[in-house]
Amino acid sequence: MDDGRVWPPTDRGEPDQDLPPSARWYGTPTAPPRRLPRWAVTLLIAVLALLTAGAVVTVVVLAVLGGPDEPPETVSVSDGLAGVTYPLPPGWRQGVLAPVTGFTSVATKQDLAIVMIRPGEQVEPAALRPALLELTELYSRLLLHGDKVDVVEDKAITTNGRSGHTRALHAEYRDVVNQPAFLRVTLLSTASGGTVVVLVVAHPDDPRSRADLDLIMAGVR
Repeated sequence: MDDGRVWPPTDRGEPDQDLPPSARWYGTPTAPPRRLPRWAVTLLIAVLALLTAGAVVTVVVLAVLGGPDEPPETVSVSDGLAGVTYPLPPGWRQGVLAPVTGFTSVATKQDLAIVMIRPGEQVEPAALRPALLELTELYSRLLLHGDKVDVVEDKAITTNGRSGHTRALHAEYRDVVNQPAFLRVTLLSTASGGTVVVLVVAHPDDPRSRADLDLIMAGVR
């Protein structure tokens, strides 16, 4: 509805008389926003930094938890060349290359114990023990180097249908660096008339390592 007023208004009353022309055209100037105190700015920056750090930590945690799992430890080893499979107790891992020439599979428990297996020569059942004695002497000189070596076991065995013979040694040392060591050599027969050589070493010689090695030996198939 036209009330006869014109724009811009020509008369706003006395209060507008002291305002500049622009104020009379566009209204009273608005005061600029107040700046935050220095302490408030510092606090705001700190809060933002904490929130950012928290977000980064959250992303990292989610990335770790959501990442691929480590490959599970090998629970058994299959040695195709020797024709056997044997279990590994918890804490054991299959190796890639045996440290002794001729062995076709290897498994270790850190640097505490090792088992190595290889195919052996054809040996008559009656000659298993004499052949084993030679192997035990060879590996004892190669691996133990003990100042005192005692035979702790020497007997015929049967493992999952495989007949054989086993011999175990305990070595002690005069120096204060080397702890007692344990070595076992086992010769098992195969259905084809051949043999399988199983060599285990534990250093130091302790009941837990012996139990692991016995478990592996008992599971050879």
